Amino acid sequence: MIGTLKGDRVALGKESIDELYNTLYYGRLKENELELALVEAAYLLDRDKISVEHEGKKLSFRDFFIIASQAQEYFELKYIVYRDLRERGYYVQPSVTDFRIYPRGGKPNVSPSKYFMHVVTERKPMPMQQLVSNLQAAVNVRKEMILAIVDEESDITYYGVKFNNLKGGMGELKVPSVPGAATFLEDRVVIWDTELSKFLHNNGFHGNMLDDKRLQLSLVESAYLLSTGRLEVLDSATGKPLEIGDFIEKASRIEELFEGKLKVYTDLRNRGLVVKTGFKFGSNFRVYEKVESAEKIPHSKFLVDSVGAGHVFQLQDMSRSIRLANSVRKEMVFAFEKNGEIQYFSLGRIKL
Repeated sequence: MIGTLKGDRVALGKESIDELYNTLYYGRLKENELELALVEAAYLLDRDKISVEHEGKKLSFRDFFIIASQAQEYFELKYIVYRDLRERGYYVQPSVTDFRIYPRGGKPNVSPSKYFMHVVTERKPMPMQQLVSNLQAAVNVRKEMILAIVDEESDITYYGVKFNNLKGGMGELKVPSVPGAATFLEDRVVIWDTELSKFLHNNGFHGNMLDDKRLQLSLVESAYLLSTGRLEVLDSATGKPLEIGDFIEKASRIEELFEGKLKVYTDLRNRGLVVKTGFKFGSNFRVYEKVESAEKIPHSKFLVDSVGAGHVFQLQDMSRSIRLANSVRKEMVFAFEKNGEIQYFSLGRIKL
């Protein structure tokens, strides 16, 4: 079967329709022709299923590949991924999302596609807004999103991306009735009152007991408790109580992105989750769905990072975070603010 290269398509005569379109599900029909996307044509050309002519000259695979690479950005990456998927037995159709993929056993024109796949190089940073926009587009048509990242050695890592509605099973912590004061020290807060310390630690699983009398709180925990009326925090220099606005201003001088972290922490706590620092795992927070006892805290389920609206993912850093989360059996979640609300999406490696 001989095709003709026309811009970003290869056109074949109607004799190809029965075998390539009706049986193997390549291309799309246009009048009495079968049009192949460049990546489909390259795959079939490499397997001697078709030949391709351009300006009266028969193209080798090499010649065709070079022309296609000049016509389409990151064509070589898309070809690598397309070939991998086809050889794994998936039916794949090029689309505005790079590819639509059908589930195993599913076929074009017979069953709906299951995935939208986006192909990217490890070298190109990815704006968070672009990732979320692509995910929303997939959700709008009831598809799952897959991110295919191709590294410099042409190995492919597939990541599943999904919105996540995090919910926990913790009840609301009541305002403590016991007296007590806390002091804002250099970069943390300490509660001196033993009864208050034990109340907050045993009932809300806040902070970390320095000994059997005093509780140390992180800045974000302290700001949350202060904003909800469960704590009074004194400035160590003046001895005067801090208002929440003053506390946030003071904490933001210590930690640049503090206010964004506080919004995420507050939202997670309001969702009934227990939130602790994720420093040991390289993230902002580790998150528990439910904790029954301060003496017997289970494994956390999520690692959560707060990212700003203008955040740009460096894909090597993203890969590192996800791999670490998966290695300790946790789900990597990213939190961002949109229209005054905190939203979450998860990223995790998947096997196709």
